[in-house]
Amino acid sequence: MKRLLLLACATLFLSVSSFLTSPAQAAPLKVVTSISILADMTQHITGDNAKVISLVPANGDAHSFEPSPADARALAEADLVVINGLALESWMQRLIDASGYKGPVIVASKGVDPLVFNPGHVEHHATPEEIEHEHENEHEHSADEHHHGVFDPHAWQDLSNGKIYVGNIEAALEKADPTHADIYATAARNYLNEISALDKWVRAEIAKVPAAKRKVITSHDAFGYFGAAYGVTFDAPEGINTEAEVSAKDLAHLVDQMKREKIKALFVENMSDPRMMQTIARETGAEEGGELYSDALSPPGGEAPTYLDMFRVNVPRLVAAMEKN
Repeated sequence: MKRLLLLACATLFLSVSSFLTSPAQAAPLKVVTSISILADMTQHITGDNAKVISLVPANGDAHSFEPSPADARALAEADLVVINGLALESWMQRLIDASGYKGPVIVASKGVDPLVFNPGHVEHHATPEEIEHEHENEHEHSADEHHHGVFDPHAWQDLSNGKIYVGNIEAALEKADPTHADIYATAARNYLNEISALDKWVRAEIAKVPAAKRKVITSHDAFGYFGAAYGVTFDAPEGINTEAEVSAKDLAHLVDQMKREKIKALFVENMSDPRMMQTIARETGAEEGGELYSDALSPPGGEAPTYLDMFRVNVPRLVAAMEKN
């Protein structure tokens, strides 16, 4: 009887010790991302091992986003913050200061070959001098400015850049939560394989459209990286920043161009006001090709709730519309 009692006590002790030290019982990592695209990428890697939230909601516009006190509280409780960078989140430093957050801030686009946006809607890859100049300028703007630098921030629209994002996010997660490093590495590796397969599919689908027909009009210039990667020419009434004013002259120029080049592929983005594009459609006779997902995903249960779904939805719509050009 005494031996049975000792055995029972020993078993109980081991069970309690295991419970107290088991990594599975640790609180999940709290990750805050700036936009829904980054939240989906992060959640894809972490699975149930982290609680991931996006500050800018689904269908939200990161360019004009205004953080709330609730956003500051969420940031204050975070273990890790993931942002896009390339001057997309002009409001982030103000939010960090207000929240008192002192943890790591990971720039998902680090290592991307950035495109530089010029007023003439012409983009080119940044030179080392331009990159250095932009980094210097970022520190000169006041916290109250909505500054979007010369860089085009929409780098995720090229799936090869998406792979860079995943690598940066995975490395940050492994450093913040080494207990689950193997899980993150495996999930990221599988995710990268999915992205590579999708990239091949996108190229094959776009190749079905003759090069001369690959012209598209969207709400704002969010698809520069997509165009550079997959051979499509995009134009828009607004530049890379949706807060920029559209002049009557620029609008008239775009309408004339569409008529002259017989461009019928016209799209509204999920986070944009559709009224301007509806006006352009009336002026040019172009058919609205539907909604494209550019800066944000759809809510859960929508048609594009994930980064990969964004391409699966956008590409067939682009192909169908460009065929009418």
